[in-house]
Amino acid sequence: MNLEWIQQLVQTIRWTDLSISIGILIVFLLLRKFLTHVLLNWINKRWIKSEMANKWSSAFEKPLSLFILAIGVYLLIHYFMHDHVLFMSSINRIFRSVTVIIIGWGVFNLSASSSFLLGSISKRLGIDDSSMLIPFLSKVMRLVIIVLIITIVSGEWGYSINGLVAGLGLGSLAIALAAKDTLGNILGGVVIILEKPFSKGDWIMSPSTEGIVEDITFRSSKIRTFADSIVTVPNATLANEPITNWSRMGKRRITFNLGVALNSNRESLATALSRIEDELRHHDDIDPGTIMVRFNEFNESSLGIFFYFFTKTTVWAEYLAVRQNINLMILQILEEEGVRLAYPTNRVYVEQEEQVQGKYYSN
Repeated sequence: MNLEWIQQLVQTIRWTDLSISIGILIVFLLLRKFLTHVLLNWINKRWIKSEMANKWSSAFEKPLSLFILAIGVYLLIHYFMHDHVLFMSSINRIFRSVTVIIIGWGVFNLSASSSFLLGSISKRLGIDDSSMLIPFLSKVMRLVIIVLIITIVSGEWGYSINGLVAGLGLGSLAIALAAKDTLGNILGGVVIILEKPFSKGDWIMSPSTEGIVEDITFRSSKIRTFADSIVTVPNATLANEPITNWSRMGKRRITFNLGVALNSNRESLATALSRIEDELRHHDDIDPGTIMVRFNEFNESSLGIFFYFFTKTTVWAEYLAVRQNINLMILQILEEEGVRLAYPTNRVYVEQEEQVQGKYYSN
């Protein structure tokens, strides 16, 4: 029985049509790369600016190559099975769905954060490379593209999402209550991106954490701490906290109090303070705008000297090197002027009472 069925099938096959169909597919397979190259060059010359051509080509090269192969497969089936109307109707649907998916794939690649499309937007808006707005927009665009592809393909096959939307509408209150924290985090991320209290790579400090900003997602921001660990902070929390952005310092402050001995010579102390201030004003790494070196207080066991000035560098390692250099300079001047540093002491004064013996006379 099986042999008879196979013989009938062989007799019904139109071998000429089959050979031509296979030949069409082979031609498309052999010419796929060439046709892709020619089409991309034509599009680049006619529609795309020269500086965008490379990124456009890299975004659409693989989707276009797959599309040309899909055309070859479609022509093969269409040439061989064109008399089967119902079968070709399904094939047409499949081809339209594949076309939508391939176009969506190319647009998905264009929506990458490094693509020329978002790059052009960032230049027009004056957004720097360290901003997290472009990666955020890229993620939003990619999500929208995926939803559109699913919607169009579902519609092609007769699946309407209206019922799903209506069902979501009926349960919207419950969903909103359940997802209020997630929604709050998303809105917090939008606030952070628009107000730009920090950018990627900035050193920030908040009540929640301190470290270097690595990324911001829909729900949270990732901060690499100085212990080299990643802390994930919800955007809603971070948006409602005071944030100190240390990376935006124009200069870095040094302020401290130094105690010297109570019995320091007045003239020597005044000379030492004058020399220290003069050295700071002529130091290459110290900002000359605000420099204060003042004898400002009397303490129980010391005389207090107040220092307040700024380094030109904000880099932590360089700042520490400058601070060390300044500390050594202060020690040297104090030693040269004979002013000793104070240390905690307790002085005990013993008062001797003089006993006076009186003589009493009685009348």
